Amino acid sequence: LGDASLWLLSTSMNGSHCLLTMPTVYLSPHPDNFQNLRVLVAAHYGRQEPKVVGLPPDRELGNPSFTLPKLPALETQAGVRVSGPAAVSYLLSPDNMRGQGPKARASVQQWINYADLEMAPAACAAAFSVLGISKQNKQVLDRAVAELRKLLEVLDGHLKLRTYLVGEAVTLADVTVACSLLLPYKYVLDQALRTSYTNVTRWFLTCVNQPEFKAVLGPVKLCDQSPGGGALNLELKDPAECRMAESSEQRQQTEPPPKSASQLKKEAKKKEKLEKFQQKKEKSQQQQGEKKPKAEKKEKKDLGVITYDVPTRPGEKKDVTSPMPDSYSPQYVEAAWYQWWESQGFFKPEYGRRSVSEPNPKGLFMMCIPPPNVTGSLHLGHALTNAIQDSLTRWHRMRGETTLWNPGCDHAGIATQVVVEKKLWKEQGKTRHDLGREAFIEEVWKWKNEKGDRIYHQLKKLGASMDWDRACFTMDPKLSYAVQEAFIRLHEEGVIYRSKRLVNWSCTLNSAISDIEVDKKELTGRTLLPVPGYKEKVEFGVLVSFAYKIEGSDDEVVVATTRIETMLGDTAVAVHPEDPRYQHLHGQRVLHPFTGRLLPIVCDDFVDMEFGTGAVKITPAHDPNDYEVGLRHELEFITIIDENGYLVNVPPPFLGMKRFDARRAVLEALKEKGHFREVKDNPMVVPVCSRSKDVVEPLLKPQWYVRCDTMARGAAEAVRRGDLRIVPDFHLKTWFNWMDSIRDWCISRQLWWGHRIPAYFVTIDDPSVPPGEDTDGKYWVSGRSEQEAKEKAAKVFKVPLDKISLRQDEDVLDTWFSSGLFPFSIFGWPNPSEDLQVFYPGTLLETGHDILFFWVARMVMLGLKLTGKLPFREVYLHAVVRDAHGRKMSKSLGNVIDPLDVITGITLEGLHAQLLDSNLDSAEIERAKQGQKSDYPSGIPECGTDALRFALCAYTSQGRDINLDVNRILGYRHFCNKLWNATKFAIRGLGDGFQPQPNPKPSGTESLIDQWILSRLSHAVELCSTGFQAYDFPGITTAIYNFWLYELCDVYLECLKPVFAGPDEAAIKTAQNVLYTCLDAGLRLLSPFMPFVTEELFQRLPRRSPASDPPSICVTSYPTTEQFCWRNEGLECTVDFMLSIVRAVRSLRADYNLTKTKADCYLQCQDSGTAEAVTCCSDYIRTLSSSKQVLVLQPGQMPPSGCAVAIASDRCTVHLLLKGLIDAEKEVSKLVGKKAELQKQILRLRERMDGPDYTTKVPPKVQEADAAKLKQSETELQKAEEAIENFKKMI
Repeated sequence: LGDASLWLLSTSMNGSHCLLTMPTVYLSPHPDNFQNLRVLVAAHYGRQEPKVVGLPPDRELGNPSFTLPKLPALETQAGVRVSGPAAVSYLLSPDNMRGQGPKARASVQQWINYADLEMAPAACAAAFSVLGISKQNKQVLDRAVAELRKLLEVLDGHLKLRTYLVGEAVTLADVTVACSLLLPYKYVLDQALRTSYTNVTRWFLTCVNQPEFKAVLGPVKLCDQSPGGGALNLELKDPAECRMAESSEQRQQTEPPPKSASQLKKEAKKKEKLEKFQQKKEKSQQQQGEKKPKAEKKEKKDLGVITYDVPTRPGEKKDVTSPMPDSYSPQYVEAAWYQWWESQGFFKPEYGRRSVSEPNPKGLFMMCIPPPNVTGSLHLGHALTNAIQDSLTRWHRMRGETTLWNPGCDHAGIATQVVVEKKLWKEQGKTRHDLGREAFIEEVWKWKNEKGDRIYHQLKKLGASMDWDRACFTMDPKLSYAVQEAFIRLHEEGVIYRSKRLVNWSCTLNSAISDIEVDKKELTGRTLLPVPGYKEKVEFGVLVSFAYKIEGSDDEVVVATTRIETMLGDTAVAVHPEDPRYQHLHGQRVLHPFTGRLLPIVCDDFVDMEFGTGAVKITPAHDPNDYEVGLRHELEFITIIDENGYLVNVPPPFLGMKRFDARRAVLEALKEKGHFREVKDNPMVVPVCSRSKDVVEPLLKPQWYVRCDTMARGAAEAVRRGDLRIVPDFHLKTWFNWMDSIRDWCISRQLWWGHRIPAYFVTIDDPSVPPGEDTDGKYWVSGRSEQEAKEKAAKVFKVPLDKISLRQDEDVLDTWFSSGLFPFSIFGWPNPSEDLQVFYPGTLLETGHDILFFWVARMVMLGLKLTGKLPFREVYLHAVVRDAHGRKMSKSLGNVIDPLDVITGITLEGLHAQLLDSNLDSAEIERAKQGQKSDYPSGIPECGTDALRFALCAYTSQGRDINLDVNRILGYRHFCNKLWNATKFAIRGLGDGFQPQPNPKPSGTESLIDQWILSRLSHAVELCSTGFQAYDFPGITTAIYNFWLYELCDVYLECLKPVFAGPDEAAIKTAQNVLYTCLDAGLRLLSPFMPFVTEELFQRLPRRSPASDPPSICVTSYPTTEQFCWRNEGLECTVDFMLSIVRAVRSLRADYNLTKTKADCYLQCQDSGTAEAVTCCSDYIRTLSSSKQVLVLQPGQMPPSGCAVAIASDRCTVHLLLKGLIDAEKEVSKLVGKKAELQKQILRLRERMDGPDYTTKVPPKVQEADAAKLKQSETELQKAEEAIENFKKMI
C-alpha cells in the first residue's frame, strides 16, 4: 500500500467485516488536498457512504487511543482504524477494483506506488509552482514541469493500446493515478501540452466522466492557459454530499486563509531542499565542463484537424507538391484520393488490360461482398468485414491478378418492412394496411433510395476498392429475374414444394421467420417477461402439473407443461412403452376436462421416463416434438391459436382470448375443477423474435419449402473432397453437423416487401375437376407471368384456358433465398454474359462465422444445383465484433457505432442525437444514452480510416470473437503520425535531387546497420506473404507495425542521423538508397490496410523509373520474397545482442535519472569474440544509448570505480560511469535513512502478522493489505541495499 500507514488498534473484532457498518472518514479540509478525492471516489465505487469529518490542521482526535499519523484516515464501528490515502481507499473499494487474479493485483499495486511515489510529488511540484503557492524561480518550475512530462510519457506509452491501466475496467490504479493528475490537468497542462499526451488525456477524461468520479468531482474543466496564481478550486463540501465542486466560474475569489506555524515550517524546509538541489545541479554541470547549450526541442504540434485546401476537382489527382503538414491529420490525408482512384479505374478488373477475358498468367481473384441490409447504416461489424475483404482485394490486385470485388446491397425483407412500418406510424399515424400494398411498397422504395446511398458512402469512406459500376441491389430487375427463374426451375423439378407444417410464427409481424431471426432466451426458473401487446409481464420458466381422468375409471394420469394454455389443443397423452407405471393404461383414453374430447394414450420412445411423471401431453399443432408424434400416430391436429395470437377452436370462456391471458385463465379453471396438481420452477429456453421481441409461436401454416437433403449431401461432399475449403477448419464440424442433419427450408414470408412468390393457385370452372386445397401442390403452378402459369395449368388439367382462374400467392420469398443466388445472379444468370463466364465461380467468400449456415451453405447448395458449379473455392470466416465489454452490438444498448463516427470523431451529444433519429422507443433511447455515456463519456476521438482499418484487422484472430474498444483505435492514429514523421525525416535525408537506383538490389557497400534493416525488411516481406496466404491478419499487421516502429524508426533512422551529418558521401549515398528501399517497400506492405496514408506518402517519394512506374501505390506490385531475399539471421543475432546492451544502458540511465547528461559506458566482455562483435557496433550503441563514449574492455580488463552495473547478457556486462555526475555521499545518506525506516515497517508488520489471533480476528481485507505491504517493503529494502552498495563504490 505504498507509503500509507495501516494498523489495527482493536482486538475485539471477532473476525467480522469491518466495513459492513458505516465508517467514519477523517479528511484534511485543505482545498488543495486531492488525496481526499481519491478516497471519496473509491468509496463511491465500493457503494460505501462514510461519515466525513474535516479535521483542521494540527487538530487531534477526541479518542486518545487513535493518534493519526496521516490523513485521510478511516475508523469503523468494528474498531479498525487505518490512515493514509492508499490504505483508506483500499478498504473502501470493492474487491474487483484491486485486480482480477494475482498478476492483475500486482499491476494495480505497482501503479498505485507509481502514483504515490512519483506522479503525485511531480504533479504537486508543477501545480503549486504554476499557481504561486510555492514561490520558485523559472528554472525550478521548468524542472518540475519537465519531471511531470517525463512521467506522463511513460503513462502515455502504456495507454497507447489500452483503455484503462490494468484490465478492461476501472481499478484502484486508475482512481489513484487520475486523482494525482487532477491538479496538472486543471492548472498546468494547457491545450498545447495536452496534445503531446493524447492517450493519457483520453484515459483521464474517460475516468473523470465515470459516474463514480463525477459524483465526487462534478464536471472537470481542463486548463485553458497557465494561470499566474490563485488558489485551487477544490473544496470539501458537506459530508452528506460527499463530492467536490468544480466550476471556478461560479465561485467568488477569496483570500487564502492564514497559514499555521507548522505549514510555514514545512514550506521553509521544502524551499531549502529545492535550493540545495539547484546548487547540486549547477555543481554537476560545472564538473562536466562547459557545454554548448542545446536548442530546445520543439513542442509536439496539436494532432488536431488539418484540412486539404488546394482546389481539386473530383477525380483529379491530389496536389502533392506542397509541403507536408507538420503532423498527420486524417482529414488532410484522406482528401481527394478515393475519387481519383475511381476516376482512373484502378478498382475495375479491366484496368491494364483490353478485356476481362484476356488471359492473365498471374491469375484471377473474384469476391462478392456479403450484401449489407438496406435497413440502415453500417456498424463496426460491417467495417471489420470490409477491412478484411479490402485488404485481401488490394493484395491480390497488387500481385497483378485480374481482380474484382463486387458490391451489392440486400433488400432485407422483414427488417426493412418493420423499420418502414415504424416510421410510417411515427410520422403519419398509419399502418401499411391503411396505405395498401402498392403504396406501401412505394414508401419502402423511397426509404431505400435514402438509406442505400448512405451505405455506399460509408463503404467508400472506408476505402473499399469495389467496382461500383457493377453494384447490385437484390430487388433490381436483373437479380429479381434470377430469383424468379430459380424458383420456377426448382418448383418444376419438385425441389420446391407446398406443405402445411409448423413454422416459427411472430404474431406481431404476422409472418413466419427464419431460425436466425429467433433469439433463444435462457431462463433458470420463474421469470416475468415483457411481451408486445400485453400491459403486464407474462410468467415463464414454470412447470405446471395437472391430471387427466381415465375414461370410465377413477384413475388419473398426471402430465406437466410449460405452456398450460396449449392443453386446450391436446389430442393425446404419450407414455414410454416400457414404463411399468403405465403398462395397464396402454390403449385406454383420457377425458379432456374442457372440450369433452377423448384423448388416446399412445406409446412412443421419445418420452423420457425420468422427466416429470413420465407421461406427456401431446399438442401436435403447436409443438415441434408433438408434431412428429402426431404424424407417427395419425393424431388429430387442432389449431387453437390464430395468426394474431388469439384462441380459436376452443370452448367458451377461452374462445377469443389472447394466448397469454388464456394461460392464466386455464390455470384457474383447472384449479376450480380439481385437476391442478402443482407448479414449480423449471429452467427453459423461450424463443423470442429478434425483430419484434414477441414470443415465437409454433403454428401450422401452408408454406413453400425447399427440399434440402440431396443438395446438402452435395455441399458436404464438396468439402470432404477438398473442392471447397473452409478456414478456420474448426468450423468444419459445424458445417457437417448442419449438412448431415438438415431439414427442409421454409421460404415463405407473410410480407409485402420482397420478391413475390411466382406461384399461382388454380381454380377450374369445370364440375368434372374437383376443387383443390391450398396444401395440395397439384393445384399450384409457377410461371414467369400469369399467362405462362395459365398455359401450364391448362396443360396439367387438360381444360381450355378460359376455364382457368388464378390467384397469385400473397407471400414473398425469404430474403436468404435471393441472397443464396447472389454469386451468380449479379452476373445476369440465367442469361449468358462475359462476366458470368469469367468471374463465376468466384475465388473466395469472406464473411462472419455466424451466417455459415444461413448464407454460405445455401449459396453452395443453390450454386451446385442451378449452375453445376461451386460458387467459390474457399470460405474464410472471421470472428464477430463485440463491444469492449464482450456484448453483442445492439442499438438498444447504445453500443452500435457508425464507422464514420470513429473516422471523423463525434461528441457524446452527437451520439445521443443519432438515437433520436432511430426507430427506438423512448425507454430504449434512454437506456442507449446511458450506455453511450458510460462507454464514450467524451465522445469518440477522430481516428481516421486507416487507423480504423488497421485496428480491425489487427484484432482479427481466428477462433475468438473480438471485444473491440473504440478508444484503442486511437493508438493506431499515432502510428500513422509516426509514419508521417519518419517519411518527412527521410525526404529531408534523401535531398531534393535524389534519384533511386533502378532496382532495390544491394550494392555491396552497405554498413552493418544497412544490412540489418534490409534483412529485417526481407523478414517482414516473408511474414506478410505467408500471413496473407494463411489469412493471419494479426500476424501481418504485427510484422508491418514492428518493422516500421521498432526497427526502422527506433533503430535505423536513429543510426542514420550521424551518417547524414557526417562527411562520408559514399556512406550517405548508400544509406539513402537503403532508406528509400525500406520506405518504398514498407509503404507497399502497409498499403492494403492503410490505403490513404500510404498513397499520400508514396506519391511524395521519387520513382525508380518515373516514365514506366504505375501511377498509384494501389496498382504497384506487392513486395515478394523473390525480390526481397536478403535475410541474414547471423547478422540479426549480432544486432539483437547490440540492442540488448542499448536497453541495459537505457535502464541504468533511467534508474539514476540521467535524462540529458551523457555518461561514459564500459562494456566488459567474457571473450574476445564478443569483444570484437561489440567493437563493430560501438558507434551504434553510443548513438542509441545517448552515451558520451563507449569503451570495450578486453577479457580480464576492469572498468573504473564509480560505475553502475547492469548485465546485458551472459557474455557482456554494462558499466555506466556515474562518478562525478551525482553526489554519492548524499545518496547513500538518504538511502540509509530509508533503509532504517523500511526495516522498522517490516518488523512492525511481522510482529502483528505473527500474533496469535491475527488469522482469526483480523478481516481478510486487512490481512491481504498487510501481506501486500510486507512484500512491497521487502522489495524496496532489497533495492535500497543494492543501491547503497553501488554508491559506496563511488565514494
